[in-house]
This record gives sequence, structure tokens and C-alpha cells, in this order.
Amino acid sequence: MPKLREILLVDDSDADNYFHRRVINKMGCAEAITEKPHGQAAIDYLTTANDAGVYPQPELVFLDINMPVMNGWDFLVAYQNLREEQKAGVVVVMLTTSFDEQDRDRALAFDVVSDHLGKPLRPESLKQVLEAHFPDAIP
Repeated sequence: MPKLREILLVDDSDADNYFHRRVINKMGCAEAITEKPHGQAAIDYLTTANDAGVYPQPELVFLDINMPVMNGWDFLVAYQNLREEQKAGVVVVMLTTSFDEQDRDRALAFDVVSDHLGKPLRPESLKQVLEAHFPDAIP
């Protein structure tokens, strides 16, 4: 069973990132997990090519809403403006403590956002995301 090459966690909470990393590792669905503390750091990461000119392109991004420097909403706007080679194949899931229906509707209005889930990431939620978008990566 192939694993995802990379999952990107965009969240300023070290505790949440630690917990989410544990859930992902326990599921065994990703070769690498990268953490960025806010949207700007994630945009910088996604737009920086390696020596071979290849951009990171994690297959799955879990995105928080409320973060310093650049929040999740601003990240989504900036992400939409990236070149295709910087965003190809990425699935974005908003992962937040907000259960406000307006936040959910606003998130899902972005074409790139596939879901809006509550924190913390639970194994069942991760499995649902994998089933919907990466069925070959389900352990």
C-alpha cells in the first residue's frame, strides 16, 4: 500500500501539531509530516523549489484558521494565486476549533478546500479524508 509522500500541518499550536503528528504516524499513511507555524511560512515553503527546481507539493494540508502572521483565510487567498506547479495535487482540509457554520461555508467556498473538520484530528476523521481522496493510502 503506497503512503502519501507528505502531509503539511499549518498550525501555530505545538500541542495540536504534536497530537496530529501522533495520529498520522499511528495511521501510518505518510512518509513525511512537515509543520509550519502560520500561513506565510507554509506559502514560503510551497513556493521554494529544491536544487532540481521541484516544489514540495504535499498531497494533504491540514490548515488552522486562527494563526499569527498569516491566518488560514489569507493562506487560502495566497494559495489560489500560486502557479500550478506549486500547488498541483494538494488537498486542503481546514482543521479548526471553530464550529461556526459561517466559517464552514466560507472554507468550503474555496475550491481547494475539501473539508472543514474539528480539532483535534481524530483517526476516524483522517480515515475519512483518506477514503475520499487517497484510498490507496488507507492502512
